[in-house]
Amino acid sequence: MKERHDPYISLRNPNFLWYVASLVALTLGTQIQATVVSWQVYALTKDPLSLGLVGLAEALPFIGAALYAGHIADRHDRKNLSLIALTVQAGCAVALVVLTIYSTRFLIGRVWPIYVVVCLSGLARSFFQPARTALGADIVPRETYANAVTWRSSLWQAAAVVGPAVGGMIYGFSGPRVAYIVEAILCGIAFALFARISYTRPPVVPNEAGIGENLTIGIRFLLTQPELLGAQLLDLFSVLFGGAAALLPIFAAEILGVGPQGLGVLRAAPAAGAVLISVVLIHRRISKAGPTMFLCVATFGLCWILFALSRSFWLSLVLLVISGMVDNVSVIIRSTLLTLRTPQHMLGRVSAVNQIFIGSSNEIGSFESGVAAKLLGTVRSVIFGGLVTLGVVGVTAWKIPPLRKLDQLD
Repeated sequence: MKERHDPYISLRNPNFLWYVASLVALTLGTQIQATVVSWQVYALTKDPLSLGLVGLAEALPFIGAALYAGHIADRHDRKNLSLIALTVQAGCAVALVVLTIYSTRFLIGRVWPIYVVVCLSGLARSFFQPARTALGADIVPRETYANAVTWRSSLWQAAAVVGPAVGGMIYGFSGPRVAYIVEAILCGIAFALFARISYTRPPVVPNEAGIGENLTIGIRFLLTQPELLGAQLLDLFSVLFGGAAALLPIFAAEILGVGPQGLGVLRAAPAAGAVLISVVLIHRRISKAGPTMFLCVATFGLCWILFALSRSFWLSLVLLVISGMVDNVSVIIRSTLLTLRTPQHMLGRVSAVNQIFIGSSNEIGSFESGVAAKLLGTVRSVIFGGLVTLGVVGVTAWKIPPLRKLDQLD
């Protein structure tokens, strides 16, 4: 009960401080990369489908390796696995620096070298996510899980506010080369901070199951948890169709006319909203979690519909802030459910299944957005996606009553 009255209890844990500090540095770097890559690719191609292909290049290795990565995270040292993944991520940043310096050799008339680097980055993230998530549960007491998840999400979102804005500003005033150098430095800082975590690997639970059974145990566990499964499916389909962050360069360049600096602000707006709502959620518990999640996802879809219709930069900015607020509420509900209801020795494998859902909704959602924009036009594709999100909310609420009736997360 202590964590209900002490919203800062997790921050008094030195290992958790190193953990979230590393996460902030890495998030700043990867958000800079995402912003600069999207603008650079669109500047080279002027094709909305190319933006979707950026998401697909990251999603395929991210999802394809997820189950095996979760198995590795549960059977091997989670800290060492995370550090290896961070090293690969830093290497990707250095590769982007090299490609940009020698752009006349590598990037004239083609962008596939950028896709290759993004693909390697997605592979690194695939192994980092389940190891990091499971280690995050190892270093905090179980009774403070909900508080730790809220802080983790809040600080991640704070970094996601600053990262795109910084990336857009650096790109606009200094070009992509400097932006990628900053990303490489931040990845190095993330590695150094993560290495400071004092971590003793917990005893491995004896497991005589074959590799195939181990790879699918996370899926089989989720099938026994209707509230958790429903939350995953709701997130998957709503963001897959409802979010259109991959198309923001088109809105910034051609519809709102605000350039790369404005793109950075637009990309940061949802995270800014998430930070604002996190301040509230740190100090109070979420009640009626199921109905709250459905309301938030429906609001998320509506915000993107209105965003597509807006021709005002400031109105668009406000709508993105609201979308980030409601999206973060559903993220915290889903993440807390995942951490509290999953046995410790299975957390890597279940987190890997979770990252398949998240990777599908975000990265493949980016590809879907690019394809839809190519076929329907940018504005109509975003409106269509928002309407699909509203339909997903209705169907999920109808088909999964336990999630609709969920009250307290614990």
